[in-house]
Amino acid sequence: MAAADHRVLSVPESLDGERVDAAMARLFGLSRTRAADLIARGNVELDGRAVGKSDRVVPGAVLDVRIPVEANPLEVVPEVVEGIKIIHDDDAIVVIDKPVGVAVHPSPGWSGPTVVGHLAGAGFRISTSGASERQGIVQRLDVGTSGVMVICKSEHAYSVLKNAFRHRTVDKVYHALVQGHPDPLEGTIDAPIGRHPRADYKFAVMADGRHSVTHYETLEAHRFASLLEIHLETGRTHQIRVHMAALKHPCVGDLTYGADPSLARRVGLERQWLHAVRLGFEHPDSGEYVEYETAYPEDLAHALEVIRDAD
Repeated sequence: MAAADHRVLSVPESLDGERVDAAMARLFGLSRTRAADLIARGNVELDGRAVGKSDRVVPGAVLDVRIPVEANPLEVVPEVVEGIKIIHDDDAIVVIDKPVGVAVHPSPGWSGPTVVGHLAGAGFRISTSGASERQGIVQRLDVGTSGVMVICKSEHAYSVLKNAFRHRTVDKVYHALVQGHPDPLEGTIDAPIGRHPRADYKFAVMADGRHSVTHYETLEAHRFASLLEIHLETGRTHQIRVHMAALKHPCVGDLTYGADPSLARRVGLERQWLHAVRLGFEHPDSGEYVEYETAYPEDLAHALEVIRDAD
């Protein structure tokens, strides 16, 4: 049985005649909606009997309320995640290849596997710098984006790399398979990005958005799509996806940002074709430039072969 906050209070004179849900809201600091939900779930008794939300209370009556303690959505749950590969590990940093379907850290609304949960479950000691659910995290990749990322193990490494990302001295290289053929074949997209005005889960090019710069060049041009190498100057949420969609060349499979669903089905993709292939920076301990790479995962490699064969 889930843990619950058990509260028992006597109804004061001032609430004589109030509805039960309204009285609960006043006595326990709950919203009326939350109170009504607790009543509907049978978690509320008045003088030992079940009540309806519109029943009335009288002074001296005893309200017995059990409020389930919800799981903390930001709690790090140690859990080894299949598919996360360790590329490099030393006293300062650990570099991983993150698979699709794994979030970097816990967040409201996400109940799936996380990178920080995996590292905790695998026994890695991570920097304690940063918010509790994001300790050691200096960069993020979307749940639907795979590839290389670095996590800090020491406090010194966290400080150094946090500043490196902030001052844009980290080389972040992605490959993206986008629909059509960008014109020109290489260039820079300098367009501010902000929260989409009509959809909280999306972003868009917005006049009042945050400064965002993406550099791209075409590696392969095919009949239906082009393979791009992308260097991020800034690191906004969904930056590559938003910028490519703004050019009318969304990532193949990225239905959220306007990709063709029939093409996604044809290549067998259930997510955007976007992979963090390379990450380069000065090592926080030695000061030497280091670079780490990852290969395309199976779903992206297959989709690219389908596109190549279509020529």
